[in-house]
Amino acid sequence: MGGKLSLDGHHALLGKGTEDEMEIFGYRTQVVRRALCVAGYLFSCGALLLLFYWKPEWDVWANCVPCHLEEADIVLLRATDEFQRYKRKKVNSLNLQHLLDSEKSDLLFSEDQESVINRAITRPGLKVRFIQVQKIRYVWDVPGKVFVRVGSLEDSNTCYAIHRKFGDGLTKRQRDLRKLVCGPNAIEIEIRPIWKLLFKEILNPFYFFQAFTLTLWLSQTYYEFATALIILTFVSIGLTVYDLRQQSVKLHNLVEEHNKVRVTAWIKHEGEHQFESCHLVPGDVLLLEGQKLSLPCDAILLEGSCVVNEGMLTGESIPVTKTPLPQVDNVQPWKKYSLEDHRRHVLFCGTEVIQTRSCSKGPPRAVVLQTGFNTAKGDLVRSILYPKPLNFRIYREAFFFIVGQFCVGVLGLIYGACVYAENKRPVNETALMALLLLSGVINPALPAALTTGIVYAQRRLRKRKIFCISPQRINICGQINLVCFDKTGTLTEDGLNLFGVIPCQDSSFLPLHSFSSSGPLPWGPLCQAMATCHSLLFLEGRLQGDPMDLKMFEGTGWEMEESGSEEPESGAPRTCSVVKPGPNASKAPLEGMAILHQFPFSSSLLRMSVITKELGKDTHGLYMKGAPEKVASFCQASTVPPSFQAELKSFTAQGFRVIALAHKELSLDAGDSFRDLDRDELESGLTFLGLLVMENRLKDETRPVLEELREARIRTVMVTGDNLETAITVGRNSGMIPSGDRVILVEASDPEDPHPVSVTWQVMEDTESCKEKDQDSFITIYGKGSTSSSSDFHFAMNGKTFQVIQKFFSSLLPKILVNGTVFARMSPGQKSSLVEEFQKLDYYVGMCGDGANDCGALKMAHAGISLSDQEASVASPFTSQITNIECVPILIREGRAAFISSFAVFKYVVLYGMIIFLGCSLFYWQLQIFGNYQFLFLDGVAMAACLTMSLTEANPKLAPFRPSGRLISPPLLLSIIFSILSNLAIQTCGFVFVKRQAWYAQVRSYSPCFSGNQSSFPFEGNRTSNGTSAIRHMVISYENTTLYHLDTLDLCILAFVFCKGRPFRKPLYSNYIFTCLMSIWLALCVFILFADIEVIYKGLQLLCIPNLWRGYILIMMVVRFAVSIFVENALLENRRLWLWIKARFGIHSSTKYRKLQRQMEGDASWPPTNHKDFAADGKSNRKSEVYINPAYENIES
Repeated sequence: MGGKLSLDGHHALLGKGTEDEMEIFGYRTQVVRRALCVAGYLFSCGALLLLFYWKPEWDVWANCVPCHLEEADIVLLRATDEFQRYKRKKVNSLNLQHLLDSEKSDLLFSEDQESVINRAITRPGLKVRFIQVQKIRYVWDVPGKVFVRVGSLEDSNTCYAIHRKFGDGLTKRQRDLRKLVCGPNAIEIEIRPIWKLLFKEILNPFYFFQAFTLTLWLSQTYYEFATALIILTFVSIGLTVYDLRQQSVKLHNLVEEHNKVRVTAWIKHEGEHQFESCHLVPGDVLLLEGQKLSLPCDAILLEGSCVVNEGMLTGESIPVTKTPLPQVDNVQPWKKYSLEDHRRHVLFCGTEVIQTRSCSKGPPRAVVLQTGFNTAKGDLVRSILYPKPLNFRIYREAFFFIVGQFCVGVLGLIYGACVYAENKRPVNETALMALLLLSGVINPALPAALTTGIVYAQRRLRKRKIFCISPQRINICGQINLVCFDKTGTLTEDGLNLFGVIPCQDSSFLPLHSFSSSGPLPWGPLCQAMATCHSLLFLEGRLQGDPMDLKMFEGTGWEMEESGSEEPESGAPRTCSVVKPGPNASKAPLEGMAILHQFPFSSSLLRMSVITKELGKDTHGLYMKGAPEKVASFCQASTVPPSFQAELKSFTAQGFRVIALAHKELSLDAGDSFRDLDRDELESGLTFLGLLVMENRLKDETRPVLEELREARIRTVMVTGDNLETAITVGRNSGMIPSGDRVILVEASDPEDPHPVSVTWQVMEDTESCKEKDQDSFITIYGKGSTSSSSDFHFAMNGKTFQVIQKFFSSLLPKILVNGTVFARMSPGQKSSLVEEFQKLDYYVGMCGDGANDCGALKMAHAGISLSDQEASVASPFTSQITNIECVPILIREGRAAFISSFAVFKYVVLYGMIIFLGCSLFYWQLQIFGNYQFLFLDGVAMAACLTMSLTEANPKLAPFRPSGRLISPPLLLSIIFSILSNLAIQTCGFVFVKRQAWYAQVRSYSPCFSGNQSSFPFEGNRTSNGTSAIRHMVISYENTTLYHLDTLDLCILAFVFCKGRPFRKPLYSNYIFTCLMSIWLALCVFILFADIEVIYKGLQLLCIPNLWRGYILIMMVVRFAVSIFVENALLENRRLWLWIKARFGIHSSTKYRKLQRQMEGDASWPPTNHKDFAADGKSNRKSEVYINPAYENIES
């Protein structure tokens, strides 16, 4: 968990190879530097301290000097992602002398010398140095010279070592030491006080800019306008703090009970002790007594067995059986020994133990593996507390826009200062007016402008039963162009229907036994296998377990009961399950069977098996079921029919799910312990029994949704753990692979001396493409030299091939992925890796799954959608209670609508700032500015547009193209430039031509309107002595009145121009609130333009102008509206025109997958068919590192 030190020891990697990986730099505080910085804080009135708060790396560089990490009292952390954000952390120290002074510390670690805690203790000082990063504690490994994670047992422990070291528990002193170093076993989420949230919120740079703006307005006695801004700011801060507080309370309530669980632990030399779970430490031995227990930590099961409900982690409430860790003397670490199946021995924090089965030594025992935030539940909570920052182009480009506006503002500041200095104005007035022009160009609402569409979209999604824990991802959904789907439970129905069984006898298949027409299954080994080889449990008076196992068991007509309810003379141990023939079962020559031991199913082994015993007899047997190819490999070759592959393909090609069953008689002594038996030896030399065929029907919604996505030109990919041929057939039947398209099967093999790594390409064809709709499709493989006339093709491969190609053919993988459609037999880790590889090709990837086996991929995707009945799931950013894939186009439509809304509001806010800036710049030429109530009116128009523009709902039809994903793109830039230039032209014309009118005069005070619209009679004289009159002198003029009318009308016009409807949103008129509100504002602006009401004109500090001039203003704005609509819709938003321009000038997409597509179009040898490629050597071109959650990995069922 550490990283390699640099040569000088100053730099290393923290959490190397994990999702939390960071660079760490060591620093030591220097007294002189610290003193100078404190002086800087005082002299700058806290400004320097605030700057260091925003830039922690500057704080460290200013106060400290680089040093070796071993000597550091401050460390600087830098994320290894593209953002490279910095964090400052203090190195803390724990004094252990009060624990270790009376006893040599070496005695505590006599059996565990290599433990992290032992290596972290400095001697002779007996201290431990540590840092706390995102709720995880890292201690300094003295021999290793690196910070390592603490709070869990070391992965290097073997199975035997775990039993030997921790089987009898820890002593009290060992527990005290571990508790001090590792911290409490608590997932503590503080309900942050409101004052803390408020303080943190107001330290946002945005609010400092607002404070600066408010100070300027107040200095100009613009009290009403400043008051409006203050109210708006406080409302914004209040809503944000309230939202953060509510999130904090919800998260606190989610984990609160975790810290209050009463547990029973075994203390070495002392026996049983009961205490609260927060006192547990890694290495403690838990006694699992009773039926119900919410696990407060991650633990490895040592004795007995447990049934747990992992619904909290997976979203799938199916009982899972946990088996004890084998006590084998093996040099391999326990996780590697069990391969990916170490999960079957681990009880995860947050899951519920619903049943325990004791062993001969007493109640089940489990050793605490991880505590606190190191656990599975802690890891999920941390993913909510510290979400991965989104690298979304629009947010980066919005920042560049703001920088560009700031540069324009700086030019305005220089211009304003020069104008006022030229007119010999006082220095303080010059500075204030120059800064006022700077503040006008950047609207304080700009950062919030991008979120309005998200807020409304999230509300609409909630109404459609789609919940979101990461709202910023809604905009990203608008860019999705590839969606990965799980198969079972997502594209197909959750439950499987029994189609039939094909018994095997004397190495040949018998006719299919259909459950719908042939009656109950005849008695025999195949019936026994179906009745016993499953993971079902009899809980709360009913059978519970995997849906496939339920269907299989129901097909036998047998019944299950717990042996604990039976009499002892039945011959079955009281802790096992018993199955007996039911009234609908075929006649059987035995009373029943007991399931003594179970080897659970796993995605890596693709099989499960059970050891059984006939009731009343001493005969034992082993039954296995799993993937047909895997099960056949464990059977005696003489028992597997020669037609096995052909028979298998005939059913998988029709979309059936096929399971193989096998059997073996065992000779076990009464004293044999099942946990000491060698599984590999038990599962060898089996007798093949036959194939179980199950129907996995497509959901009714699957085909139309995939058709809708294909018409929208959104790629669809299937990622499943099922059989490859079944997946291909489901792909064809669902329309994911269109009729007539070629499917190229890609198969890769690992290097085996003397054979190098190879990839084989075989073309598969739908042989009956013109069949009746309700007929089944079959797949055959082309012979050598055959070709297909279709130019469309799809690659299909399994997880093993994907892993081999990723490792040995890294340059080939992107070309395959561009046309890869079916990925079968994929493990959870491989699913995550596949999503990541698609993202590397610049795809915006959506992932839709049931949340059980796809957690890693759901989190990795740009938009992960978990199909779950729960309101929200921590398994993915989005959770849909619509348990079919209809939620995918809904989410994409809402994402596109939110994206377009964000663009529209962003453009509008930018234009609003520039309109104010241009108007003020013209006024500055004659030392004037807009009036207070004029600003209020302009702000009212802009605010109404911004708040309602995003209410337009998504278009129910997906367009066959995505909205532009860039702010800095020709259409948007040209739109903004055109709007700015046209407004500049309008304002300049109004400013210049009003001076040339015969009635124009330099009036400096308000005059009421008289007949003939002349303004010659002064109102209340020409007072210039007090401040109020001075302000009026800065506002009242014919130029001001003209520009005010032009700008208010222009803001209304731009709102209608930018609020676009189709193709991504419904028509403008469907947004009733926006249409009505902006129509009212527009009517009000026109009314004020033509009204001669003294109260309005006096309040707005306007002058009466001739009706003819008012008519000119209105005509000018009508022309402006018509030209803007034409330019926006006929030119700038004309997609055909832009495509023609791109084709004319040879402009192509710069995305990686588009570049690959263009390269392959000119490659006559691509795609390869009926061909085998060999790697240049047996070495890997690139090592693939696939991140797998160390706390929890999901299994494929």
